[in-house]
Amino acid sequence: MSWVLDNLDLIWALTVDHLRQSAIAVVVAFVVALPVGWAAFRYTRLRGTLLTVVGLLYTIPSFALFPLLTVFFGIPLLSEANLVVALAIYGVAIMTRSVTDGLASVDEVTRSAAVAVGFGAWRRFWTVDFPLAGPVILAGLRVTAMSTISLATVGTLIGVQNLGYLFTNGSQRRIVAEVLAGVIAVVVIAVLVDVALLLLGRALMPWTRRIAAPRWDRVRWAVHA
Repeated sequence: MSWVLDNLDLIWALTVDHLRQSAIAVVVAFVVALPVGWAAFRYTRLRGTLLTVVGLLYTIPSFALFPLLTVFFGIPLLSEANLVVALAIYGVAIMTRSVTDGLASVDEVTRSAAVAVGFGAWRRFWTVDFPLAGPVILAGLRVTAMSTISLATVGTLIGVQNLGYLFTNGSQRRIVAEVLAGVIAVVVIAVLVDVALLLLGRALMPWTRRIAAPRWDRVRWAVHA
């Protein structure tokens, strides 16, 4: 406990860095996964292959991915950018299937109703498909956020400063309190981000709180939203 009290400034600084790196990676992953997931949903013949290829990205060990990014994209190995890009790739591997599953969960009757009233493909996606797929996509986003926050700790292995530093430094110096402080900080960040996403989802998708609304009411609401 005394170590923690003596190093609160260090823990806070590392927490801010950790949260910034994770947030950037999650946002990038979401932006990339959205069109990739839509493509997998739209082109059914390619869906299985595309989802398999994207899913395999998650199986690449971070130790291998860091140098690969340096070789193929010229990103400095010992840099924060390398960590963020790697985390974003892992995030895309998780998010893409959630986007595809979310779009596939939208009732075809709803889509047909949108087409019947003259919605084009672009407008239908943003006002009907995407909002109704929101709960499934949000679930995937929450998993992606927590996974990213956890994985970000590997950044310390390439010299990137975040909460992973407390793990390695504490282990090397055999300071248990330092290691525990890092673990607790990562867990707290993950929980707070998860709660924030849950609350944001409820605020942006109030229709998910409606209970047992008649199907036609849901269709009419989605079309005219």
